[in-house]
Amino acid sequence: MEYQKKEIRIFQNGRTVNDQFYIDGDYNVPEAKRDVGKIILSNGMLRVEEMKQVESYLKVSGKLEFKVLYMADEMVPVPASLEGRIPFEEMIYLEQEPEGNLVLQTSDTEVTVTMIHSRKLNIKTLAEISIGTEKCTGEEVTTDVEGKVPVFKKMKEEEILKVFATGKDTYRIKEEVTLSGTKEHIGTLLWTDVTGGKADTQLGTDELLISGELNMFCLYETAEGKTDWISRTVPYEGQIECMGVMPGMYHQSELHLTDINVEPRMDENGEMRILGIEATLQVRLIVYEEEKIQILEDLYMLDHICIPEVKEKRFFRLKLQNHSKCRISEELTLPELKEDILQICHCKGKIQMETVKAETDGVHIDGVLHLQFLYVREDDQTPFGVWNGMVPFSYLLENGGGEPDMEDMDCTVEQLSVNLMGSGEVEVKAVLAFNCFQKEPVQIQNIESAEFRPMDTEELESRPGIVGYFVQQGDTLWNLAKKYNTTVENIKEVNYMEKEGINKGDKILIFKQNLGIL
Repeated sequence: MEYQKKEIRIFQNGRTVNDQFYIDGDYNVPEAKRDVGKIILSNGMLRVEEMKQVESYLKVSGKLEFKVLYMADEMVPVPASLEGRIPFEEMIYLEQEPEGNLVLQTSDTEVTVTMIHSRKLNIKTLAEISIGTEKCTGEEVTTDVEGKVPVFKKMKEEEILKVFATGKDTYRIKEEVTLSGTKEHIGTLLWTDVTGGKADTQLGTDELLISGELNMFCLYETAEGKTDWISRTVPYEGQIECMGVMPGMYHQSELHLTDINVEPRMDENGEMRILGIEATLQVRLIVYEEEKIQILEDLYMLDHICIPEVKEKRFFRLKLQNHSKCRISEELTLPELKEDILQICHCKGKIQMETVKAETDGVHIDGVLHLQFLYVREDDQTPFGVWNGMVPFSYLLENGGGEPDMEDMDCTVEQLSVNLMGSGEVEVKAVLAFNCFQKEPVQIQNIESAEFRPMDTEELESRPGIVGYFVQQGDTLWNLAKKYNTTVENIKEVNYMEKEGINKGDKILIFKQNLGIL
């Protein structure tokens, strides 16, 4: 027998390991920087440079990159900033041998900076990372079988989601922002914060189309020594070559913004009124296509006993790809800021999903929006202050029913604004975007091969010349034909049946001549 097989590539995520650890180090203020008087704002990010398995552990090493905005310790305090790096190394215990490639999924930091004295700072960081595994494998399914003697086959059609391509690439973002006419030109940049906002990817012909927005904030000192700031939403768009992909295919994409750089540039009049923004968008892409495949479900012969070797295999079909948004509108009363706040300069947010539960009506998400805003104070000695807090949210992401495997979910703060209402009250408005790629498992009893043994001729001849049969619950013409060594077409012909459907209690006849070898 010759078996025809088809390979289907599938993508699977493995176990995820979550780890928390502390980074604690002292940092000497560079000589070129002003003495530190009071810390205003700090943040940091982990740059993982190496992940290496060492026996039952995973060694993760890299650097903590941090920035500090502070008031200088001078007769007339002015804002100043510094940035630095602290190396780290963490050993993470692996409960079992990872299957597939190790992937850094998320990393998060909470940085606390305290003064030891004006030339030395202590940097304490609670870092959290999630590391998962992923693999792309090929599984074969039997689609047909051919032999020198007649083989009766039952086919089943399945719609399978198969991997077309996977890969990593980068897209370079290069944009410029021009100061409005009311702003004074730039002397020195004090603090920059560029984060990713709304982002969208679409498949074109041989390319991945990318469009999105950057949320940019820049605090600067003018040439006259004044402090000013600019906040903008900066759109960008471009494409990455991806040969063979076409519109209509499905895809998962993960975008990560790195290597961000903001620098002042001269305009056509020779004044520093332009901010140049450069960043690298790291893209991880999985492209899928759906295919209807005829799979060999069962087989038999009239003159041989057939013993198939069956192996269960697991594939997937697409449940749905869902892009939905949750809107938040909340008024917060902050009595501690009632007499202190003059103006809000900049705000940023981060989503923390606390529970994600798939149920029959959809995916229920409960979490909090971590909120931070920088504001102007009445105190000339410390003209800036920072408020940190949380806004809870609950959201139902509709999925059409059922409890599919949650293959991937990511969330982004697309829009965020904090407006001062007076009397210590602020209004928070945000749009949270949730992108889900949901799959359902498809279990296939795949016939790997079959053993054929000759039938006992005497047994065939001893059977009755006619069989009258009352249809039982679950019977099919295929099962009866296989049991009595005949064919579906012969049973239909004898019983004058146009279709294959039968019901419990129906009486059908099977004649002796249909039991013989064709």
